[in-house]
Amino acid sequence: MRKAMKILVVGLGGVTNGGKTTLAEKLKEMLPNCDIISQDDFFKPESEVETDERGFKLYDVLDALYMDEMVKSIHNWMNSRTCSAVVTEEPQNTRDSVKNTEDVYILIVEGFLLYNYEPLNELWNRRYFLTLPYEECKRRRSTRVYQPADTPGYFDGHVWPMYLKYKNELEEHASNIVYLDGTKPQEELLSCVYSDIIQELKKLREGNQQVSWHDNVEGLGSV
Repeated sequence: MRKAMKILVVGLGGVTNGGKTTLAEKLKEMLPNCDIISQDDFFKPESEVETDERGFKLYDVLDALYMDEMVKSIHNWMNSRTCSAVVTEEPQNTRDSVKNTEDVYILIVEGFLLYNYEPLNELWNRRYFLTLPYEECKRRRSTRVYQPADTPGYFDGHVWPMYLKYKNELEEHASNIVYLDGTKPQEELLSCVYSDIIQELKKLREGNQQVSWHDNVEGLGSV
């Protein structure tokens, strides 16, 4: 028998190299009926990305992304799941706490610039934002290989200033965002976010749509 399925859309945003992708992938392994959409898949080709007067390619701005295509992909996922009657196989390592949440589909959207784009703001059930201090972020960034590669001064001249700009905008205008300390062990972050999502799943399944953003998030991170 076909029935409409409930959906849960979770945002994992925040600083470059903060652990967003790793956290999303680990959550997918633990949660039933879970998919991931990555913002990095919507970057424009290098030829379409603006270059400033210093020669820096301006990748850390919304104009460097096909955001309309990203929104379309999320809506397509939501529409296909709410009309579905098929439940995907439960992950082998799923805990007992999710045995009764199999009628909810979960989408994790991960990316560095999720919450500053108005068309996305109405979609989130949960929003997390990973932070890092300057030195740790720069250290992690230096260990990664990018295509195109970072040019000298790129982190200090573009990446970090844009992160601070958008983070300040969120702190001034956005609410219901849980800030996570990206220097904490991945296992600790995973456990906290997983537990929070499980509580949300249970409330959705029970039909309780009035969920407080601050339920079960104590100790998740820092502002």
